[in-house]
Amino acid sequence: MTDPITSFTAANKAAWNASAALHGQGAEWDSLLAQAALPGFSVLDQELTETIRSLGLEGKAAAQVGCNNARELLSLASLNILPSAGIDQSGAFLEQGRLLAKAAGLEPRLIEADIYDLPSDLGTFDLVLITIGVLNWMPDLDGFFRAVSKLLGPGGHLVIYETHPVMEMFEPDSDTPHEPVTSYFRKEPIKEDGLISYDGVDHGSGETGYWFIHTLGRIVTSCAAAGLAITSLKEFGYSIREPDYDIYEGREAQIPMSYLLQARKT
Repeated sequence: MTDPITSFTAANKAAWNASAALHGQGAEWDSLLAQAALPGFSVLDQELTETIRSLGLEGKAAAQVGCNNARELLSLASLNILPSAGIDQSGAFLEQGRLLAKAAGLEPRLIEADIYDLPSDLGTFDLVLITIGVLNWMPDLDGFFRAVSKLLGPGGHLVIYETHPVMEMFEPDSDTPHEPVTSYFRKEPIKEDGLISYDGVDHGSGETGYWFIHTLGRIVTSCAAAGLAITSLKEFGYSIREPDYDIYEGREAQIPMSYLLQARKT
């Protein structure tokens, strides 16, 4: 009998590989490739930049889990942090990462792997970075954080910059975008059949992936249970996801839209 975790991760890998071509061509990709070759290249926003800078990790080694095309991993070099390893299940996106790394003159180890079945020779890092759109593809949150914890050396830092789970309750393209349509406590995964893009545009059907809603309490608890001490949790009223979610910003009754969690290996 097939393990359900393996089934979900295999499906999500196929969904991301099927979508990769959308991101490795066109004017936006050409611009990213050109930017990567410039000194001080970074796609990190001010909040994430200042958070990572405050950790004092110059000269230290970093890994990114769910690194996609490695653009954020490579950006760590602008903070004098060594972008040592990027882990992602999509080989197609990692190929784009290798092109960006070559343009930037950097040589991170880009590893195609299931987070639940990592190679044994990865070693440990001073920083592990996780950014938007990673946690919701994870069917087993406890297992995910156990794997992340193993990547951190003693005293190592975890930084997570993600969309807030409250956002999963809303559908911006519906006729009533400010009415919740999904329970915050939903346990069953949401099937995603479209090609995955960041522009909010429907690019047609792809492979079926599975999106999981994890409450903020569940995320914090799983992180702590993996031996990581929570040091900071900030919530923001701005979006770091697709542009169609921008309609929820700047309201008098503002909902949380993103968060930044910091933890340290005990």
